Amino acid sequence: MKNIIIILISLFFQTLAAQDSLSTLLRLPAASTLQQSSLAHYKLDSLYIHNQVDSIITNGIKNQSFPGAQVLVSKNGNIIFHKTYGHHTYDSVQPVQVDDLYDLASVTKILGPLPAIMKLVDDGKLNLDQPFSNYWKPWKRRKDKRHITLREILAHQAGLQPYIVFLNTTLKNNGKFKKRFLRNSPKIKFQNKAYDHIYVRNNFNRKMYRMINRSKVSEEKIYTYSGLAFLLFPELIEQLTDKSFNDYLQTEFYGPLGMHTFGFLPKNKNFSNNIVPTEIDTLYRHTLTKGWVHDENASLLGGISGNAGLFGTADDLAIIMQLFLQKGIYAGKRYISENTVNEFIKVQYLENGNRRGLGFDKPYLNNEDYTLQNAYPAPEVDQGSFGHSGFTGTFVWADPEHELIYIFLSNRVYPTRENRNIYDLNIRPAVQQVFYKAFDNVLQRTP
Repeated sequence: MKNIIIILISLFFQTLAAQDSLSTLLRLPAASTLQQSSLAHYKLDSLYIHNQVDSIITNGIKNQSFPGAQVLVSKNGNIIFHKTYGHHTYDSVQPVQVDDLYDLASVTKILGPLPAIMKLVDDGKLNLDQPFSNYWKPWKRRKDKRHITLREILAHQAGLQPYIVFLNTTLKNNGKFKKRFLRNSPKIKFQNKAYDHIYVRNNFNRKMYRMINRSKVSEEKIYTYSGLAFLLFPELIEQLTDKSFNDYLQTEFYGPLGMHTFGFLPKNKNFSNNIVPTEIDTLYRHTLTKGWVHDENASLLGGISGNAGLFGTADDLAIIMQLFLQKGIYAGKRYISENTVNEFIKVQYLENGNRRGLGFDKPYLNNEDYTLQNAYPAPEVDQGSFGHSGFTGTFVWADPEHELIYIFLSNRVYPTRENRNIYDLNIRPAVQQVFYKAFDNVLQRTP
């Protein structure tokens, strides 16, 4: 009897040791959700971090890189820094708040169509290495597109054109609306709302698809960033799921994850959150763009698109980035398989000098060898890290090796997109670097 008890006790401690080893290996427990914590919890120098971040962002505001911004950083699923700066506009009327909604611009690409595509890959409805024309039938008739794979498209290795300005199709030379495409009030055939008092023809998306289908493809297959296929993805996802793109994302991801204010068309919802304005548009809205997507192509699709259109808070962004960081699990529920997440976040065409993952942006190759001024993002990030930037001044990044999430939100396009000081002053990587250096300092102090 005594021997049996000893054996049982031994097995018990072996099990505990195995669980501890597994927990260490996975870094984060499967049931983890984002929690509030502090810099002090990780023995970080709070004064150093606040002084450094405050200095960088205050200098950015002073140089009119943006009127306001906010930064969120989490470590091991614990939010250790979330701070706001400045105002919505330079008149200093509305201070930035932690629950403000931002136009995420191209960050939409990795938080809208990408999780849907990942799930469809898991479900066997999409294959990364089959021709995209198997799913998007018009490309079967295009000699230069029929063999392009979904993997090539997502890694920006397909040779597609970077961009098509569809707005040019809708405007006359004098800037007035072509009435067969745009109207100032809703009609039976004009139900898609692009902005207050701007309505797009219901089937204008078909014209956009045709122009994409007919667009030229480069014979040289090198890395060229292109958002064109992301305009097609919502339609494709609807065909494969029998649900609207918006509904599919809400039911499969945003709702279950608890991202309560995340999604498209925030002005149509009764949120108490303030929405940060973007640009004073001189192209076709001729007013301050606020509450509707800034990107013209997305606006012509009624504000729901795969290239832009999502709005969200920093907290919402942290949730879905934590899902990716935890390899497809959040709060004990698996949304995407670990194998699929691993495939999407890794560099795809290293031999071509292409740093990109599938949909996700990645650090420059040999990024650690660059100075802050020449690196992307901060040189200290791990090569396994991933994220995306947005034209409006947004940026999200996850680093599995360091278990760090970094979110930077701003409206750098206010009052005009011509303002490039956020890039010239290297603000987003500089703020990111502060936290890596702070953790390095902790390691150096540890005996």
